Amino acid sequence: MRCINKRHIFHLWTASPSSVKKALDPKGILMGQFASKSNAQGVHFSTNEEAPPRYSSHHFQGNTVHRSNGLQIPPTIVVSNEESSTSERRGSRAELRRSSVYSTMDQVPHLDHYANSLPRQIMKTRPSFETLRKTFEVEKNEMDSASTSDSGSLPAPDMGNEESQSPKEKPPVRFGWIIGVMVRCMLNIWGVILFLRLSWITSQAGVVLTCLIILMSVSVTTVTALSISAVATNGRVVSGGVYFMISRSLGPEIGGPIGMVFSFANALACALNTVGFAEVVRDMMHELGTVIVDKVNDVRIVGAVTVTILLFITLAGMAWESKTQILFFLVLMIAFANYFVGTVIPPGIDKQAVGFFGYRGDIFVENLTPSFRGPQGSFFQMFAIFFPAATGIMSGANICGDLKDPSTAIPKGTLWAIFWTTLSYLLIAVTTGGCVVRDASGNQSHFMTGNSTDGCVGLACKMGWNFTDCIQSQSCEFGLANNVKVLGQVSGFYYFMIAGVFAATLSSALGFLVSAPKIFQRLCKDRIYPYIIFFEKGYGKNNEPLRAYLLCYIIAMAFILIAELNTIAGLISNFFLCSYGLINLSCFHATITNSPGWRPSFKYYTKWTALFGTVMSVVLMFLLTWWAALVTFCIIIFLFGYVSYKKPKINWGSSVQASTYNMALSYSVSLTGVEDHVKNFRPQCLVLTGPPNQRPALVDFVGSFTKRISLMICGDIILDGKTQPQETTDSLDEWLNKRKVRSFYAALSADNFRTGAKQLLQASGLGRLRPNTLVLGFKTNWRDSAAESIEDYISTIYDTFDYNYCLCILRMMDGLDISDDLESEVNQGFEPDEDVENQDHQTNEEDTADDMSDEGSSDQISTVFQNNQGKKTIDVYWVADDGGLTLLVPYLITRRRRWRRCKVRVFIVGDEQNMEESRNEMLFLLRRFRLHVSDVIVMTDIEKHPHPKSLSRFVDSVAPFRLHDEQQEGVSVQELRQSAPWKISDKEFEAFKPKSETKVRLNEIIRKNSQQTALVLVSLPVPQSDCPSALYMAWLDTLTCGLHCPAVLIRGNQENVLTLYCQ
Repeated sequence: MRCINKRHIFHLWTASPSSVKKALDPKGILMGQFASKSNAQGVHFSTNEEAPPRYSSHHFQGNTVHRSNGLQIPPTIVVSNEESSTSERRGSRAELRRSSVYSTMDQVPHLDHYANSLPRQIMKTRPSFETLRKTFEVEKNEMDSASTSDSGSLPAPDMGNEESQSPKEKPPVRFGWIIGVMVRCMLNIWGVILFLRLSWITSQAGVVLTCLIILMSVSVTTVTALSISAVATNGRVVSGGVYFMISRSLGPEIGGPIGMVFSFANALACALNTVGFAEVVRDMMHELGTVIVDKVNDVRIVGAVTVTILLFITLAGMAWESKTQILFFLVLMIAFANYFVGTVIPPGIDKQAVGFFGYRGDIFVENLTPSFRGPQGSFFQMFAIFFPAATGIMSGANICGDLKDPSTAIPKGTLWAIFWTTLSYLLIAVTTGGCVVRDASGNQSHFMTGNSTDGCVGLACKMGWNFTDCIQSQSCEFGLANNVKVLGQVSGFYYFMIAGVFAATLSSALGFLVSAPKIFQRLCKDRIYPYIIFFEKGYGKNNEPLRAYLLCYIIAMAFILIAELNTIAGLISNFFLCSYGLINLSCFHATITNSPGWRPSFKYYTKWTALFGTVMSVVLMFLLTWWAALVTFCIIIFLFGYVSYKKPKINWGSSVQASTYNMALSYSVSLTGVEDHVKNFRPQCLVLTGPPNQRPALVDFVGSFTKRISLMICGDIILDGKTQPQETTDSLDEWLNKRKVRSFYAALSADNFRTGAKQLLQASGLGRLRPNTLVLGFKTNWRDSAAESIEDYISTIYDTFDYNYCLCILRMMDGLDISDDLESEVNQGFEPDEDVENQDHQTNEEDTADDMSDEGSSDQISTVFQNNQGKKTIDVYWVADDGGLTLLVPYLITRRRRWRRCKVRVFIVGDEQNMEESRNEMLFLLRRFRLHVSDVIVMTDIEKHPHPKSLSRFVDSVAPFRLHDEQQEGVSVQELRQSAPWKISDKEFEAFKPKSETKVRLNEIIRKNSQQTALVLVSLPVPQSDCPSALYMAWLDTLTCGLHCPAVLIRGNQENVLTLYCQ
C-alpha cells in the first residue's frame, strides 16, 4: 500500500470524514480506512525509509469525538516521515497530538514535553494551569470559530517548523556500538605500549608480575567502565564525553577541573603514541642506513610530520576519521594473526640468534620470575609505563555526541573492548615469555656445533647458543630485555608486524587527537573558565571543533619534542588515574545520595565497586609518581577554588545538590529530637521586609547579627489576594545573594497585613529551624495612615507576644523604604503614603514581575549597616528585664568586622541613693555573662516630669485619634471599642498618662546621651490588652523620635537567652 510521503501535520478540527478521506486519499488507495458512518476510524500513519507504515486509530464522529462525559475531542490525523536514526530526533518530525479524556486542552504524555535539554530540539510546553482552568472559554471560542468556517476545506499546514519545507539535508554521521565504541576503544587501548613495551615489561617483571600488572590496570579500568556505563545510562549524554558525565554528576566545581586535566591528558596521549610511531620509523630508517639528523631529532621530525598528517585527517571530518580507524583495525587484526602464527612456526637460525626458540617449558619457567634491570627496574615503575596501555576506554564516551544511542553503545562497546584487549595482552605476555629468552646477541656465529657447554652462561646454552660474552658485558642487543621489537621478530612476516605497530600507534594517536578537542569544546561551551570561550565554536553539521583541533595539535607537538616515550607515559598515567578516580567518585556519590533522578538503566554496578575504583586510582597515583600526583592535585584544587569563588550560574542537578539536600534534611530531622538550651539560643529572625530590595537597611540590620549564626527569613505579605510570579521570587533571591545576605525569602498572599503576619508567625521554618524573633520596620508615617492599618500593625505586635516570639522594631532617621528610588510599589502593610480607601492596587501582574526583575538586577544600595563604624558607641537602654535579648543582639553585632571597634554602653534605671551599688551589680552581672561593655550608666532622673514642650508634642501626635466625652453620647465603651478600637477616650488617656509621661521622659534622656552614637537599643514596652492601638503607636514613636542614628525597640520573650553557668 502506498503511503502519503509529506512532512506536514494536518490538524483536522473542522473537516468532515468525507473531506478527510478526499484530502488524504484522493485516489481511493486507502479503501475502507475512512467511512462516513458515525463510528468511523481516524488513522495515524507514517512512512519510514527502513520500516513499513505504522497505524494507530481513535474514534471520532463528525467533526468531534463525543465521550461519555460530554467532552468533545476533535480528531487529529497525522502524516509523518520520521527519521531512521533513533538518537537524532529533529524538531521537524510530525507526531500525533492527542487530547486527554479530561479536556481538549489537556494533552496526553509526550516525549517533547520532557526534551528541553536536547540539542536542536524545539521545546514543546504543556498548557498552564491558567489555560486549563479557562478551557471552557477556549473551547467555546473554538466551537464558535468552527461553526463559521467552511467544513469542506482543510486548514493550512502547521508552519511551526520551517525545516519541514526545506530540502532534506544529509544527516550527520552517527555510529553504532561496534564502530563507534568497541572498535574505537580497542584501537586506543592497543597502542604503542603493546608493540614496543609489553615484551620488555615481561622481561623485567616476569610473566607472573606482568599478568598482575595487566589485571591491576584492567581492574581499575573495568570498575571505571562500570561507573561510566551507569552515568552514561542515566539520561541522554551529549557531546563532551567524560567531562560531560562528571560535570553533570558532581557539578561544575569538580567537572571544570577534570575537564581541563582530561583534555590535556588526551593531548599528551596523542603525543605519546605519535612518539612511539616515530621511534619505529626511526629504527627502520637506521636499519636501512638513513639518518636525517641524529637519533633524537629524527624522532622529533617524524613525529611532527605524523601529527600534522593526523590533523588533516581530523579536519576532513568524522566520516574520514572513522574510515581511517576501520582500516587501522583491519591491519591490526592481520598483525595479531601474523604474530600468533609466527609463534608456532619452527624458528630458523636467524630467529634463534635473536633469542626466539619457539614454545619451551624451560624458557617459560625462567621468564616467570622478575629480573629488574637499570634505574627503572621496579614493579611500580613497570606499572606506570604499562598503565597508559589500558587508558583508551574513554574513546567511545568521548565522542558520545556522534553516537546513535550513547546509553546503549557506551556500556556494551566499552566492556567488550576491555575484554578483548585484556585477553590479547595476557596472551602476548604469556607467549613472549614462553618462547623468547631475555638476552641474545643476534650473531649467528654464536651457535655451538658441539655438545660442550663449559663456561656457557644463560638459558640459551641448552639450545646450543652461547651468548655468554654479551650477557657478561651487558651488551646484548636482542632478547626480551634488550629489544623492543620482539613481536616483529617472532611474527611470521616481519613487515606485517611493522604495519601493526603503525596501525596501533596511529589509530591511538588519531583517537586521542579527536577526543581531546571534543572534550575541550564542551568545556568551553559551558563557559566555566574565561579566556577559552574562543574554542567553543563548531563547524559543519557535526559541529567539529576546528579551533580546538589546532590547540590540541600545538600541545601534542610541544610534547613530541621531548622525544622520550617513558617520560611522557609517566605523566599521562597520573592524569588518567585522576580522571578515573573522579568518574568512580561521581558514580559513588550519585548512588549514596538516593536522588530520585539517579535511575541508570545499566544495573551491573554497585556503589562499593565505584568506591573501590576511586581509592585504587588515588593510591596508584601516589605509588607511581608521588610528585606528579601532588602536582595533579594542586592543579585540580586551584581550578576547583576558582570555580567555587566565581560560582557560575549553572544548574545541572548534580549529585552534590542532592547530597546537600540529604544532609540538610537529615540534620533538620535530627534537631527535632534535641531540646532547646539557653547556651545554644540564637535569634532566628522572621523579618517582615516586604520585597527585600525595598528595605535594604532592615535586611542589613538583621543580617549583621544572624549571618553564619542563625536563621533569617525575609517575609513578604502580598495584599489584595495576588499571587507572586516565580520570576519575581527568583529576582529577589538573586538580590539577596548579590548582597551576600544569608536569608530565605518567603512570600504569601493575604487579605490584610495582620492575617499575613499571623500566617508567617505560625508556619515559617522547619522543625527546630523556626523563627523565634519577629523583626519589623517602624511605621514612620503612622499619623497619615489609615486607622485600620495602625490597628493591624499594633495587633501584629500583640500576636507576636501571644505566640511567644521576641520582637525587634527598627527605626531609621530617613525611614526604611526606598521604593521611591526604585520607582516601585510599596507593601501597604508598612508605610502607605495614602489612605487605604483611596488606593488603587489593581496592578497588572506581568508589569509587577517586570518591575521586580529590574529591581533584582539594579545596583545594590548601601546602608549604614554596611559602613565601617569606627570607634563609635552602641547604647543599650535596658530598662526592662526581658531575658537578655537586649544585651545579646549588640554583642552579636560587635562580632562583625565593621562594628568590632564600637564600644557598648548600658543604661539602667536607678535612684541617686543606690546609684553606685546598682552600677556595680550590673557590672558584676555583665561580667558573669562574659559580655564586654565599656560603661554602665545609671539613669536617676527617669521619674522627673518631662519638659512641657516634649509633652505637648506627644499630645499633639495623638490628638487626631482622641475621642472626647462629648463625642460619646449614647455609645457604650464596648460598641466604641468594636467599631474603632484605635480611638483613645478621655478616660483612657488619663489612665495611661503616667506611662505616657515616662516614655516622653525616657526619650529626652536618650536624645541627650545618644545623639551621635552608631546604634541605640531600647527595651520595648509590652502593651496592655486595654491600651488603644493609636496610643501604643504614639509611645513607640515617642521613644525613638529625634535621633540621628538607627534606633531599635527590642523585647525578649521573658525567657533567658543568657546564662551564667556552663551546664
